[in-house]
Amino acid sequence: MKTITKIIATSAAVVALFFTTNANAQSRNFGIGLNVGVPTSDAYNVAIGGDLRYQFNVDKQLSIPVTAGYTHLNGKEIGDSGVNYPSFGYIPVKVGAKYFFNDSGAGAYGLAELGAGFGTNEGSGTSFVYSPAIGYAWSNGLDLGIKYEGLAQDGTSTGYVGLRLAYGFKL
Repeated sequence: MKTITKIIATSAAVVALFFTTNANAQSRNFGIGLNVGVPTSDAYNVAIGGDLRYQFNVDKQLSIPVTAGYTHLNGKEIGDSGVNYPSFGYIPVKVGAKYFFNDSGAGAYGLAELGAGFGTNEGSGTSFVYSPAIGYAWSNGLDLGIKYEGLAQDGTSTGYVGLRLAYGFKL
């Protein structure tokens, strides 16, 4: 898993370097979002978080987003066992591709991101993070998406299905 994390981090850095050196050719956006969701594991009852997204617009239909934030999965009692599963927090750092289905740079889109999730609990380590999404972005900057964010580490996985409400600024 450590090798995968290094590959993803290096790839994100290369993409960011490539697009910042060609900044005159592309426009850029910066966004801030709130994520709320339902975990796919019985160990958690709610997922909530926030993120910042820096988006390199290759053209009006294709963008390369680089996203980082914080997500908290709230632990719960499993069944009537009397055992409370601990909450889990992580910092996702992802890079991906966002494709608008029309050529206006707004409207319906598909998004796929990959990256690393750095656990904030003691001893939680780093997970592989993947996040497919569909959404709608209005030309005034509002963005509403439905996504799945999964985490995989050492043969175990969890995730959540959620909504992302965001506002983007043109830079």
